[in-house]
Amino acid sequence: MSHNTERHGVDDRLAPVLRPVRAGNGFEEALEQILQVVRLGLVPAGERLPAERELAERLGISRVTLREVLKVLQDQGLVEARRGRYGGTFVRPRQEAGGEDELRRRVAQVDIEDVLRFREVLEVGAAGLCAAHGLTGEQGRRLREVLDRTHEVPLTEYRRLDTLLHLTLAELCGSPSLTAQYAAVRAAVNDLLDCIPLLVRNLEHSQQQHTALVEAVLDGDADGAREVMREHCAGTAALLRGFLA
Repeated sequence: MSHNTERHGVDDRLAPVLRPVRAGNGFEEALEQILQVVRLGLVPAGERLPAERELAERLGISRVTLREVLKVLQDQGLVEARRGRYGGTFVRPRQEAGGEDELRRRVAQVDIEDVLRFREVLEVGAAGLCAAHGLTGEQGRRLREVLDRTHEVPLTEYRRLDTLLHLTLAELCGSPSLTAQYAAVRAAVNDLLDCIPLLVRNLEHSQQQHTALVEAVLDGDADGAREVMREHCAGTAALLRGFLA
């Protein structure tokens, strides 16, 4: 892994998603990646996206192309541009989801079983790889740090920090292709989870699994890490299926 993904701050949050795009599809791939940053909550509502220069450099596109991408996001009501000394492009609050009816509408647009199974394959694989190959001291500290941040947070912040934990694990497995695929599938899962309530009992169970997962990874217990992650994914799947039943 390159050193720049191990710096703290914005780089840490966006490293799992932002990567240089291919020349032929620069606009489309840049739009996809910045959409994922917003949909995954890697930059929370009310916060500013990185400066245009930094985003353009990280994506390998011109600032003209980047501005076209940001214009699309503005037109969709996902971000807003502010001028002045403290200006920039800011993420707007997401509209409240419409409960079970909205969940059914969104599910009708995707193959939910395919999404859930693909997510499980990627998550279980990433957990196993991290444990089997081992993490550096800095990587281990990053993983513990994102785990710690999921504890004692307001319910409104939990899903964003939960997402960041899973994205970090996917990134640390050492396969950029897996990380990119996971970011996309997690965005699809979050679109569905946003339609159902946050249940305290479920979150308590998830936190126990998160802790066991991180310990297994740091102990180099690949079988244990895979099994905990498999159970964790099954819990999310059961919750979604329950609300659809």
